[in-house]
Amino acid sequence: MKDQLPKNIKELLNNNQKDAHKKFETFIHQSGYVPPKQELLIDAISALGMWKNILLKGPTGTGKTKFAETLSYLFHQPMFSINCSVDLDAESLMGFKTLTYKDNKQQIEFIPGPVTTAMKEGTFLYIDEINMAKPETLPLINGALDYRRTVTNPFTNEVITADEGFNVIAAINEGYVGTVPLNEALKNRFIVIDVPYIGGEQLRNLIESDTNLTDNATIDLFVKLSADLIHAVDQGKMAEDAASIRALLDACDLSTLIPPIRAIRRAIVDKLDEERERELVMNIAETLF
Repeated sequence: MKDQLPKNIKELLNNNQKDAHKKFETFIHQSGYVPPKQELLIDAISALGMWKNILLKGPTGTGKTKFAETLSYLFHQPMFSINCSVDLDAESLMGFKTLTYKDNKQQIEFIPGPVTTAMKEGTFLYIDEINMAKPETLPLINGALDYRRTVTNPFTNEVITADEGFNVIAAINEGYVGTVPLNEALKNRFIVIDVPYIGGEQLRNLIESDTNLTDNATIDLFVKLSADLIHAVDQGKMAEDAASIRALLDACDLSTLIPPIRAIRRAIVDKLDEERERELVMNIAETLF
């Protein structure tokens, strides 16, 4: 199987752990992605390199989608995506039939969905917020996620066997409104990678690279703000949404045009539902800024 992998991935998998961590720095420069911990990216690469599916688990705004895009880039693999919701159905996964015209004659044509396309083309498939889908929908693709690597298309009765290179990366936000516990049979088909928030120097580098904010003193304050918000979340004082790195980066961008306090209110505070949480975030922000 390793013969099918890109050279950079094969080099990583063929090296010992010490050499693998040296190679990691090269991957960082290639991808532009900053993982919270070095071993997260190496572990994910190792699992995908052995044709195992991975499940990225963590709070919203921790960069799970960016993580998946980075893996797609490093493996030189295109990636088809599924955004799960309660409305996700078999057609959203497998495809659908439609009426078309050929030589002035009406005919039925099947339009393949992301699962069938990724399997046939041997590419990555990204399933975002997998626990937002109805429990009865996802078992349809269980066969694609285990040793069989096959599914039966319910609309055409075609048995599809995944081509070399097909891999599934899924992401999950646990405990959010609209989510359901992931079926154990489905979860057991994944290697789980827990993606925490980034902080410290890594967060500073991310702010410098991904936002328009250049003032060092203000960047330091936003890094401290993030640490304080994460600490409050860990203590159960506010929801994880308040510590979203994505929201923090938006606030950094806005702070280049409007005062930081107002930027924090627009990008972070006004997204929160509870008045108590909004007041707590504002108190932390006003103490810093």
